[in-house]
Amino acid sequence: MELGIIGGGVMGEAILSRLLSQGVYTANAVAVSDRQVDRCLHLHSQYGVHTFQENGEIVGSKILLLAVKPQSVAQVFRELGDRPITAELVISIMAGISLDQLAQFLPHKAIARVMPNTPAKVGAGVSAIATNSLVTEKQKAEVRRIFSCVGAVVEVPEPLLDAVTGLSGSGPAYVALMIEALADGGVRMGLTRDVAQELAVQTVLGTAQLIKETGVHPAQLKDQTASAGGTTIAGLATLEKYAVRSALIEAVTSATQRSRELRS
Repeated sequence: MELGIIGGGVMGEAILSRLLSQGVYTANAVAVSDRQVDRCLHLHSQYGVHTFQENGEIVGSKILLLAVKPQSVAQVFRELGDRPITAELVISIMAGISLDQLAQFLPHKAIARVMPNTPAKVGAGVSAIATNSLVTEKQKAEVRRIFSCVGAVVEVPEPLLDAVTGLSGSGPAYVALMIEALADGGVRMGLTRDVAQELAVQTVLGTAQLIKETGVHPAQLKDQTASAGGTTIAGLATLEKYAVRSALIEAVTSATQRSRELRS
């Protein structure tokens, strides 16, 4: 197998579906292991990949992707026992499990840690990559190729993955909260729920796309939108009054600190 995925849950399936739809791998070159029979049946019928309940059946894949919950990592390797992992590269998307911790189970292996986020399900995510010293440039390029299928890719030193978790890992929840609040404001002012939500979603989506495609700084776009004595500056003044900017900064800070606590 070119790629073996241990863990066929939500994120594992999201990555799998994008890899196949983008033609990075063929179904015949991918194997997935999952302890749940129904997941194996679903993944095989939906994507045509090889599926196994035993993790040991796929550890000989050229690249091994660990897509299980962080608390399951010790159990996964314990179940493998003396089964040799011959993969040339191991990729982990387990939050909080460091490269050094993984190296205890995978001595002398090239290991990459990747922190994707939930918009990966629709190919609009962002993934941060950190690698150990054994990962070659060619292998790093392969990691980027894999995760480019689910969105943008950035590379950071491993200690900054906690900040990545606090910003982009937890960020979809912050944005969802803002969309919900914007829609609630519209409903309060008389819009129907459906219309208010569509307006809120498209406003956030369109603004993000505008910033990404034009490269305009968010502060510049804000100033361009807020005309003298107009509605936007009135709304911005209210956001400043209730410290929305500070609240978002503190949310990222708190989530980063919590990520560090979970790792220790």
